[in-house]
Amino acid sequence: MRQLIEIQQKLFPDLLEVMQRRYKILHYIQLMEPIGRRSLADNIELAERVVRSEIDFFNKNGFIDVTAKGMHLTNSGKIILNQLADFMKEISGFSLIEQHLKDKLQLDHAIVVPGNSDDHDWVKQDLGKACVQYLKSILKQKQTVAVTGGTTMAAVAEMIKPFPGANKCMFVPARGGLGERVENQANTICVEMAKKVHGEYRLLYVPDPISEEAYQSIIGEPSIKEVLEIIRDANIVIHGVGDAVTMAKRRKASHHILQKIIDGHAVSEAFGYYFNEEGKVIHKVRTVGIQLEDLYKANCVIAVAGGKSKAKAINSYFKQGKGNVLITDESAAKELIRGFSL
Repeated sequence: MRQLIEIQQKLFPDLLEVMQRRYKILHYIQLMEPIGRRSLADNIELAERVVRSEIDFFNKNGFIDVTAKGMHLTNSGKIILNQLADFMKEISGFSLIEQHLKDKLQLDHAIVVPGNSDDHDWVKQDLGKACVQYLKSILKQKQTVAVTGGTTMAAVAEMIKPFPGANKCMFVPARGGLGERVENQANTICVEMAKKVHGEYRLLYVPDPISEEAYQSIIGEPSIKEVLEIIRDANIVIHGVGDAVTMAKRRKASHHILQKIIDGHAVSEAFGYYFNEEGKVIHKVRTVGIQLEDLYKANCVIAVAGGKSKAKAINSYFKQGKGNVLITDESAAKELIRGFSL
């Protein structure tokens, strides 16, 4: 395929440009449907006249339906979009980027989606969609899926749809978290995922973080203990990776702890652990739920994180070697690769 693409780029450069533009427009319509023309033009940063022309083409050829509520893909549109996906990945060089990430971070699998989630919310939704597609390819009946909280995980829950076998699976929160916005809490996210695929769920109603005294008291409760055993034996873990200082402030860390994180040059946070650029644990908050050592029991640990600003955090987290799949965006991936070259 690579040789064919190179020939096309030489002989038909305009054709490839048109294909990329049309794929980008169809892809965004699928993510955001129903969506209006003006909103589409603003979000993909194309002139409205260009978008208008392409919409007329798609509508005429039966790839989209235009309604009063907005545009959405037809079955023909979905088929052509799926058929183009691998070809577009080759054109964009994403296949090479994914292989580079696999090699450097020692991953089993890497997936890169277009864009920068620091700048556009739709990229985060694309990360969610990519995660759901990968989950569909590996999830087996009666398995347990543990998910953390956060905006990226909320995007995964938003994009999930029913698929075979998932209705017999169990969804659980990877850790407690009553201090966050409700829609971004692990409990809320696992309930939404379970309901959408008609699966089962168990919840963990504990604050995060908590004191050592409270921790010892809570984990002795029979109901909490039962849920914790399910969580720690999860077959698949899906989680985000946070910027260390941002996460510490969000969790209202004391001035002493925040200074410890800053002085220790921590750059990433996952599962309550704060890591520096070498992957060394700088600080650990007491949380009820999955611990780093529990990740070794899982068949698959999927990190979903994007944005150029997250590149250092992603690299730092994978120095621990606890995850085997990364789903990220173009901006973070290129920044990671740039860092590897330094």
